[in-house]
Amino acid sequence: MRTHKIAAIGADGIGPEVINAGLEVLNTLARVDGNFAFEVEHFPWSSEYYLKHGHYIPEGGLEKLKQFDAIFFGAVGSQEVPDHVSLWGLRLPIAQGFDQYANVRPARVLPGVKSPLRNGEAIDWVIVRENSEGEYAGHGGRAHRGLPIEVGTETAVFTRAGVERIHRFAFELAAKRPRKHLTLVTKSNAQRFGMVMWDEIFAEVAKDYPEVKTDRELVDAVTTRMVLKPQTLDTIVATNLHADILSDLAAALSGSLGIGPTANLNPERQFPSMFEPIHGSAFDITGKGIANPTATFWTAAMMLEHLGEADAAKKLMAAIEAVTASGVHTPDLGGKATTAQVTKAVCDYLGK
Repeated sequence: MRTHKIAAIGADGIGPEVINAGLEVLNTLARVDGNFAFEVEHFPWSSEYYLKHGHYIPEGGLEKLKQFDAIFFGAVGSQEVPDHVSLWGLRLPIAQGFDQYANVRPARVLPGVKSPLRNGEAIDWVIVRENSEGEYAGHGGRAHRGLPIEVGTETAVFTRAGVERIHRFAFELAAKRPRKHLTLVTKSNAQRFGMVMWDEIFAEVAKDYPEVKTDRELVDAVTTRMVLKPQTLDTIVATNLHADILSDLAAALSGSLGIGPTANLNPERQFPSMFEPIHGSAFDITGKGIANPTATFWTAAMMLEHLGEADAAKKLMAAIEAVTASGVHTPDLGGKATTAQVTKAVCDYLGK
C-alpha cells in the first residue's frame, strides 16, 4: 500500500469547502483503487488565523510542510486583510520558499460546459507561468509616503537561470503534447530589457527542441488570439504577471473560473509541490454550499499525476467529465447543483 502524505490548507472563503470536497473525492478514489492511501494533516492557516495570531504561517511552519509529499491549497484572500498582506503572508512564502517555479494551468472546455466563445471547443491549452521571480519578485519600495513627491517602485527581476529553467520546462511539456507547439508571450516591444532577455533565451533553448514548433506573441495581442483564434494556441509560456492574467482569461473562456486547476511545481522534487484551484476566495458565495468543486477535483487529478498515480488521475478526470456531461452543474455554470451534489456525483461515478 502506497501512502501519500498531504498537507491540506483550506485557508479563506470557499477554500475549506472545496478542499474538503476534494479530499472526499480523493479518499473515495483511494478506497476504490485499493493500492494507495492518503495521510492528510489539516493546517488552520488563514486570514482568520492571521487576525488572531498576527501571522499566517507560524515559526517552523515551512519546515513542517517539507515533510509532506504535496500541499493541497484552497484560496487566500479576505475582506478584512489587505490582499497584498494575505498573498505575501501565505501563498507566496510557500511557492517561493519551496522554489515552485513552474505554475501549470491547463484550460479546456469540459463536456457539457458551454464556453462564451462560439468556437470554444477549440480551447485545449496549457499555460506555463514562471512562478518564482519576474514581476512578483517582491523587489521595490515606497518613499516619502503621503507627500506630493511620494514614490512607489515595483521592480521586475529576471535571472538567466530562472528564465532558462521555465523555458526548458515549457519545451519539455510541449514536446509531450500531440501538437508539439509552444507560444512565447512577452512584451518586448515596450519592455526592452527583461522581456528581450526572455525572447533571446527562448530562442537559445528552442535549438535543443527541434521537434517543437514555436511562435512568439506580445501579451496584448495574445489575448485577442485567445478569443478569436483559440485553435492556433496549444502550450503558452509567459512571465509571472502575464501568465497570471492570461490563465484567468483562459478559465473564463473555458466556461468558468470554477473549473480552472493549478499546479505549483518544484520539478526537481527537492520540496513538495502545491496544488490549488484557480478561482480565489469567492466571498460572495462562501458558506452557501454552491461553490464549484470541479477546479479542485481537476487540481487533485494533477496532484495524483505528480504523485505517480497516473491511472488514478485518469479515472478522476473521466469521472469529472462524466459528471459535467450529465448536466450536474453549480450556478456558475448555469445549473442548480450544490457543492455536495457535484461531489456525490463524482464519488458515485468512481464507485461504479
